[in-house]
Amino acid sequence: MTALTLGFIPLTDCAPLMVAREKGFFSDEGLAVSLSREASWATLRDKVVFGALDGAHMLGPMAIAATLAADRPSAAMIAPMALNRNGAGITVSTALAEQMRERPLAAVIAARRAAGAPPLTFAVVFPFSIHNYALRDWLVAAGVDPDRDVSIVVVPPPRMVEQLADGRIDGFCVGAPWNAVAMATGAGEVQATTSTLLPGAPDKVLGVSGAWMSRDQRPLDGLLRALTRAGVWADARENREELAALLSRPDAVGVPAAAIARALDNEIVFQADGASVPSQADALWILSQMQRWEQLAAGVDVAAIAARVYRADLLEKALAGPR
Repeated sequence: MTALTLGFIPLTDCAPLMVAREKGFFSDEGLAVSLSREASWATLRDKVVFGALDGAHMLGPMAIAATLAADRPSAAMIAPMALNRNGAGITVSTALAEQMRERPLAAVIAARRAAGAPPLTFAVVFPFSIHNYALRDWLVAAGVDPDRDVSIVVVPPPRMVEQLADGRIDGFCVGAPWNAVAMATGAGEVQATTSTLLPGAPDKVLGVSGAWMSRDQRPLDGLLRALTRAGVWADARENREELAALLSRPDAVGVPAAAIARALDNEIVFQADGASVPSQADALWILSQMQRWEQLAAGVDVAAIAARVYRADLLEKALAGPR
């Protein structure tokens, strides 16, 4: 058995990792995989970079951003597989939701400004994330300038609901199940989902460092085959109740199964319709968002970066090869 440690953030879309461990798909590939529950995306990224993790459930844009900022070979990331599409949403506090029923968000913001109140604060999970891009699109559609009219901060997904309930933030964009948890606890109301704002947008990937992959590709091949099987299992409707129960465990997401089931029933896709393929189109779309929001330096060869990070050829090779 080859021992590996993979990191994850407690979100519904970590499901392929949990399923592959629970159902023995990793061990079928000769892999003894430990799963490490991480506190934040930045911590997870750094642990992959420095070799404390062999790979991770990772934000797709974060894998690209890490590679763009790489000042050493180990920081460059490879995304040989996508783990899911859809599942995130935008939630605002119950107080703000009530104000928005009376007048548009832009008018709420204008009234606060006129009264000398501080700007509304919205949270995203990481600057390089579809959550940041979806929130900004939603704000723009409401006539709000994301960079001038509101404050956008970074909060780890498991702390979003707590900060919303405490009044430290007025809204957030985060992955499931935290929007459902906010609704269930009365802390907030969901305003939009990424499945409507950015249908099919790439979200999480399996992220590994280029340095780790270059040492021996055989464990990676096994990971990709095991996670593919897990994604197929997770997509099957007859398995959704069991999956929600699995993810509700304290060592996984650790929230009631009912909150997890909501996104599983309505939104998240793991494997169906090619969802697991890390396509160049996905990478180029992410890079276009980075350009739009001035996260990308001038002169970057976006096609080269897309080809370097999003490696569908590695997934194809693993699935074609012998077990």
